[in-house]
Amino acid sequence: MTEAAVDSKEDPSEEAEDLEPLEPDDRGTFQQVTNLLNIMDSGSAKTDAAGAGPDMRKTLASVIITEKATTEPSVVLHALIRCLQVPEISIQRKVNIYNILQEIIQQEGELEEQGVQRLVAIASKEMRETLEAEGYVKAEVASDTLVALSRNHFSLVMYELQHHLKPLHLTDEFVIITLAKLANGNVFEFMPYMGITLATIFTMLRLANEAKMRQAICGAMETFCETVQFYLRHLEDSAYPVMTEDQLALKLFPMYRYFVTVWLRDHNPEVKLGVIKSLKPMLSVLLPTDDLREQLYDYTPLLLAEYRGGLEALFVTQVLRQILEVSVTTNTPVPQMQLHTIFTELHIQVCAKAPAQEQYSSQNLAEIVHCFIALARSYPKELMKFFLGQMEMSKEAIRVGTLTLIRAVVSADEPRMNIRTIYLAIRVVKNTLSDTRFKVRMAILRIIGQLALSGYQDRIKGWGLKYVSVQLTLSTYKLTNHREGFNQRELEEKMVHKVTMDTVKIITSSVSGITDEFWVRLLCYIMETEYTEALAPICISLTNLAERQLHAKDAEASVASKGRHVDLPAPQKLLARLLAGAGPHWRLGALQVLMSSPYKGEGRGIAMLNLLRTLSQSIAPSMADMWELEIPLLVKYLEEHTEFTWNQKTWEDKLIQFLRNSLKKTRGSNWSLRLSKELNNQIESFDSPSLEKGFLYRALGFTLATGLEADKVEMLLLELLYKTDYGNDFDREGVVLCFGLCARGQVKTVLNVLRDFEERIQESELSWQIGAWRKDHPWRRETVKSALMVMYSCVASYCHPQMLLTHVDSPITAKIIHHYSSSCQDVCLKMAFMKSVVQVANAIKNIKDLEDFQFAQKMTLTGIIMATIKAEPTDSLVSPVRTMAMEALSHLSNLKPFYSTEENNELMDISIRSVISLQPPAEDNESIQTLYANAKHALEQLMESLMQRQLDPKGLQEMLLEKWILSEKEGEREKAMSLHLHLMHIYVQSVGVRIPLKLGQFGTLVGLIAPCTCDSHRRTRLASMGVLSSLLDLHASQTCSSWGPSKELERAKCKEDLQGLDVEKIFSASSRIAKVACVQFNCDEVVSLMQKLCENIGAMDLQHDKASVTWIVTFLQMRAKELEDKVAEILGAILAQLPVVDHREARRPLIEGILLLAHYHQETVLTALLRQPLPMESHLTEVWLAVAENVPFARTMLRGLMGRLQSSFTPRAHATSKADIWRQAAVDPLMTLCTIHLLVQKTAVDDKLLELFPDLTYALLLQLSVRGPEAASPVLKTWRLVHTGALPEEINLQRITIKSLQLLFGRLSNEQLVQSLEEQNVWALLQGSSTFLQGVGLLARLCMRSMEGYRQRLLELVLRGMDSDILSCRVSSTAVCVEFMSDPVLYQEELLKPTVSMLEKGADQEDEALRVLSLRALGNMALGAPKKVRRYRKLLLEKCLDSLREPMNTSVASEGMEALAKILGELREGDLGPSFGTICEQCRAFFDNESELLRFKAFVLFGKLAKVVRISKKHFFKEEVKKAWIPLMLHCQDPCSDAAKVRHALLSVSRGVGTAGPKRRMCEGVPPPPLLVPHARLGRGLFRGPTDRLMEASPLFGGTQRSFLLRLLPAGLLCPVSLLFQWILQLAITLGCDDSVTLKTHLKSLLSGSPWGRPGLGLRCSEGGVPSLALHTAVLLPTEAQLLCCFELLPQLPLL
Repeated sequence: MTEAAVDSKEDPSEEAEDLEPLEPDDRGTFQQVTNLLNIMDSGSAKTDAAGAGPDMRKTLASVIITEKATTEPSVVLHALIRCLQVPEISIQRKVNIYNILQEIIQQEGELEEQGVQRLVAIASKEMRETLEAEGYVKAEVASDTLVALSRNHFSLVMYELQHHLKPLHLTDEFVIITLAKLANGNVFEFMPYMGITLATIFTMLRLANEAKMRQAICGAMETFCETVQFYLRHLEDSAYPVMTEDQLALKLFPMYRYFVTVWLRDHNPEVKLGVIKSLKPMLSVLLPTDDLREQLYDYTPLLLAEYRGGLEALFVTQVLRQILEVSVTTNTPVPQMQLHTIFTELHIQVCAKAPAQEQYSSQNLAEIVHCFIALARSYPKELMKFFLGQMEMSKEAIRVGTLTLIRAVVSADEPRMNIRTIYLAIRVVKNTLSDTRFKVRMAILRIIGQLALSGYQDRIKGWGLKYVSVQLTLSTYKLTNHREGFNQRELEEKMVHKVTMDTVKIITSSVSGITDEFWVRLLCYIMETEYTEALAPICISLTNLAERQLHAKDAEASVASKGRHVDLPAPQKLLARLLAGAGPHWRLGALQVLMSSPYKGEGRGIAMLNLLRTLSQSIAPSMADMWELEIPLLVKYLEEHTEFTWNQKTWEDKLIQFLRNSLKKTRGSNWSLRLSKELNNQIESFDSPSLEKGFLYRALGFTLATGLEADKVEMLLLELLYKTDYGNDFDREGVVLCFGLCARGQVKTVLNVLRDFEERIQESELSWQIGAWRKDHPWRRETVKSALMVMYSCVASYCHPQMLLTHVDSPITAKIIHHYSSSCQDVCLKMAFMKSVVQVANAIKNIKDLEDFQFAQKMTLTGIIMATIKAEPTDSLVSPVRTMAMEALSHLSNLKPFYSTEENNELMDISIRSVISLQPPAEDNESIQTLYANAKHALEQLMESLMQRQLDPKGLQEMLLEKWILSEKEGEREKAMSLHLHLMHIYVQSVGVRIPLKLGQFGTLVGLIAPCTCDSHRRTRLASMGVLSSLLDLHASQTCSSWGPSKELERAKCKEDLQGLDVEKIFSASSRIAKVACVQFNCDEVVSLMQKLCENIGAMDLQHDKASVTWIVTFLQMRAKELEDKVAEILGAILAQLPVVDHREARRPLIEGILLLAHYHQETVLTALLRQPLPMESHLTEVWLAVAENVPFARTMLRGLMGRLQSSFTPRAHATSKADIWRQAAVDPLMTLCTIHLLVQKTAVDDKLLELFPDLTYALLLQLSVRGPEAASPVLKTWRLVHTGALPEEINLQRITIKSLQLLFGRLSNEQLVQSLEEQNVWALLQGSSTFLQGVGLLARLCMRSMEGYRQRLLELVLRGMDSDILSCRVSSTAVCVEFMSDPVLYQEELLKPTVSMLEKGADQEDEALRVLSLRALGNMALGAPKKVRRYRKLLLEKCLDSLREPMNTSVASEGMEALAKILGELREGDLGPSFGTICEQCRAFFDNESELLRFKAFVLFGKLAKVVRISKKHFFKEEVKKAWIPLMLHCQDPCSDAAKVRHALLSVSRGVGTAGPKRRMCEGVPPPPLLVPHARLGRGLFRGPTDRLMEASPLFGGTQRSFLLRLLPAGLLCPVSLLFQWILQLAITLGCDDSVTLKTHLKSLLSGSPWGRPGLGLRCSEGGVPSLALHTAVLLPTEAQLLCCFELLPQLPLL
């Protein structure tokens, strides 16, 4: 003891303090570990603050340390140990270190021993320190660390623990706990220390006064005992010295005794619970020891006492069960003196109600049952005696508890209780059979069932079966006769009944040799009970009994015995009972049995059917074979379904078919009549309405139909007619159905019965004596009539087809019409009539081989029905008559003779009007809503039936729904659209692709429906969407096109959007529908769609108009490019509707649609717009204003309009398409000009628009060049027809054109140009026809000067115009070209060559103005391109000289000479070549021309020519001057205002030829010869006539003379010398002189005053007495010699 005390004073911690520190080389690792531990500490803090899970940083730090230990375990271990030794570290840090150490130990296994020793010492110290709240966690992880080390270093750890476990010294709590953990984890290593450990702990028990220490010891003992049990089970695996079971028990027993006697009396419940829990494993070690077992029994009372100590009873009972079961197995029962105490304590636990705090009451009860079973095996007599004593008490709880324990004893498993025990138990039970309390009854019934299940069937025969049958009857009686308000008792009886049924089922399935009395009781129970919930188990039980008896060896004897002693019910009654009813006495009304609820009552339907099958030989042997086949099928149907999936009608039909098949097996007997009577009797047992009663009516009808004796069938039918309450709808319909089903086999009998019934009630039109037949329910006349009508129709529905064709017209239909016509025709009668018509029509239609059967009464019925529909109010719905009438018509329409087309349309119109015009019902009126829905459905069915006779595209379109779809009333549209949708579905399903839609019909139908997709009513929108989908699908199927998944998805999305209320989404969805549908349309269908959409605009409200316009615009956006040949039709439809569209929201998109068409088909649209009858109506103005808003498009349209103006100036090309035809179509220029004016006025000015300035200007100038009668304009004609007033001034082609030009120039932002135009009066010049070309030239000149940017384009246009086939175009273009030729622009733009080419052509034209302008332009080359004159000299000289060869055209010749004058100024002498002489000759020819202008131009040209003369041509020109001297001298005194210029010409000539002296004197003062002066004075009057005559006489000359004359004529006969030449020539002809000398002599004598009177020659005095030469009428032709002679003499005339 002294040594122990010394050892105890040694503190291992001192050793820990003396441990040396880590090596210096390991400081890096220590620092790393420290840092990681710091991270873990911070992570813990964050986790605590946030309240979340562990921080990832903490986990990661721990993993890093552990991974570090894999490479340097010793270093890391020492680092962690040193961290543990750091003073004043936190508890959490230590916990983290120990956790990491446990992971390292588990990971590495064996470690360095020195480090392990240090760690064991430190952990031991930490574990044994004073435990506080925070320190407990530290001690626990330290303990776990020691346990972890013990796996590889057990001796070190065990040594440390044993060092602190000393006898009579209370060690630390965690030393005990750690030892228990070591024992559990190291069983075989610990067993050598088990003895000393238990002995040492036993010495501490008295010192352990604290509850925590006692709990620790109890827990440790529990672990030690479990370890011992494991060790004892695996002794062969132990390598250490073996301890026997007895040795261990001896060491444990003192502790067990101390626990039970001392610690179990502790007041701390936790200590008690710890002790009780430790006793069970201790007993497992102690009880197998024989020497200690009886000693253990002595402490049993102490355990029983704990039932009252507040301890959880379950743990006490578990210990007690362990003791009792070991006593049974070892055959060492507990002392008898303890039995009563045990019985009592355990029985109290069963009978007493468990406290609320008891958590394991049910488990405790199960443990107690096992205790009593063990007691019953050891002390059966004593136990049953105790039970009997308890049963004598009247308390229900005690009796029920005792009976429960007896049932448990009876149900004990192997080994079974001996018969003596069972006998004693039954005696106890029998003593309580008279107890009527429901719990006791249920307990007894359960014991009876348990006896049967446990194999004690013999023990329940007699008393048990009797008790069960009594309880069955008693519970059923109480359930069917319970009073209201006793719900608790009803529930109790249901519980008893349920247990009884279970017991019966157990008995019938397990007990053999059941007495006949029990069999009869169960069978009668089925026939008599009113509690149908019991039918299923009873039927199952009876089925089991019957099957067992049939398979028994003595089956025949049993059946014979049963036949002798048992009276089975009548087969018909039993069958009727099982199928439909529950007997004649009913108090609860309609009860659910096999027909109505086969799944109620635990599946009674299957049970009843199986019973019928089993009893088939007893009920009806003739049906047995059929039932063997049919009943399994019925059972199969019920098994395949549940009460939630089965169908009442289907099940009822199967039962009826089963009945019908059964009746077929009884043909030739009165079985069916007997069954009919039974069914008829049961009908009165049910209240109306009920499913069972309705089923009985059906069953009775089928049964009567198989009856052989017609007279008895008639009696039953008449009885049924008289006892029926016709005021009860259910009974009336049931009788009607029964008669109809009976007519299937007894049609004549049924008709006879109805006729007899009508005769017996003395039918008459004035009074019915019906009330006398029914005192309880007097019949109303209309009620009976309606019933009779329906009966006749029902007979028609069910009778054989051949019989129907014989009787349908008469008497069936005739009777129906008679009864209806002879009544007051109230609502009920109308409904009955319509129902009858439907049934009759269906019956006829269902006949397969109708052939040519004609329903004679069809038109009569149709007339009555139509009159009924017309009589119904159109604004309200008060009855289903309207609906039923339309249904009747729908069925009649399928019968022959078929309705004609007119009759079809009339029926449609009447029916549609009667339904669509109805006002929708209020939401709170469900009945009216139902009538309303039914009426719409009936109308759909009628329309479908009528449409079937005209199932083609025409019938689809002529369904008379359009006016309702376009109705202004929302409700009418909605109904019409719904109807249209329904019919569309029918049409698509019926027709498919067999009858394709006609051309244009698809578009028309879509155009009718499309606006309704934006209807304000949601159902209308959805219905219209459905119609459109059907139409699109139909069209796709007929055109062999398919819808892609994307389009289907888009349609679904559109339909979803149409369900909303957002207007924008609705219109967007409608537009998307149009886009989806658009691809299905060909061009013709698009036209029909557009026409229909336009036609519908204005028919409804603005929203529909906007929808129509949306579809129009959408289609145009997607298909406008493809509609080249259809644009005119589409545009015509839009323009026809545009004036009546009032709302801008609808009108504006239409206009945009027109613009869209114009974008792709400009020419067609332009033609259509320009051919409108009135110029610039408001809607057209708006269209053009919309064009003006889009400047690029306006620019395009202006080009098109210009093209229309220019088309009249271009040749007409051959049209290759419709667009070409429209482009070339004639349009009124007035509309074109008005449009151009408007666009120019309204379009915003930009650079691109100004690019059109040259084209516009040029086109308008060309239009001005056309001068025609304005009254011929078709627009003006239309204006005069429409307007009565005067024409507006602006409606004038010239004015509008000039206004457009003024507006166009005004928008150029060139004020100087505009001012110049006004100042020079250009617009007035353009307006005048005589001054137009002057105005054009002036305008061109001003534009050329002020608008340099547009010169090139103007030049291109001018050149194009000059090449035009239109004369006015060429003239105007040439007038502009005159100005351009005078400017260098042509030369600069390199356009001179084509321009000269055009002018060359113009100079050759016949038109005078064009030739003049062309020559003028050619002459202006000298001004604009003087350097190019020499290049083009040949062409220029040629064209100018050509103009001089036509003296008859003054203006052309004058312009030619002027042009030559300009050209000569830029040429040299050598440039002229041969043309020099020609020019001289032509000039001399014009000197004496009658035209002052020509003479002036000739003189000027001659003067210009003189300037050109140089040395080479000087001599030649002298000769020319000599030749021209006479005219020059003659015209010196010319009175013309330009004559003075001749002086300058002469001077020029003089300078050119060097003869200025004498000629100057002649010019200045020498008077002319007297003969010539008068010629000059007389001027133009003198030189008129002779040349013309000579020209007329020229054909008389010979060939030589004429050719010579023709050479002389261009030289200038139209001059004063020409007259003298003519006179001299005639003189030569007269005298016949051929030489000039002779002629000269005669001429002198003539001039000297010779007489004038020679033949052929005479003088005539002109005005003023001047002689003149006149040719006689007879003219002599001169010879060529004479002409040459005169020509030679002519220059000498002045000298003569």
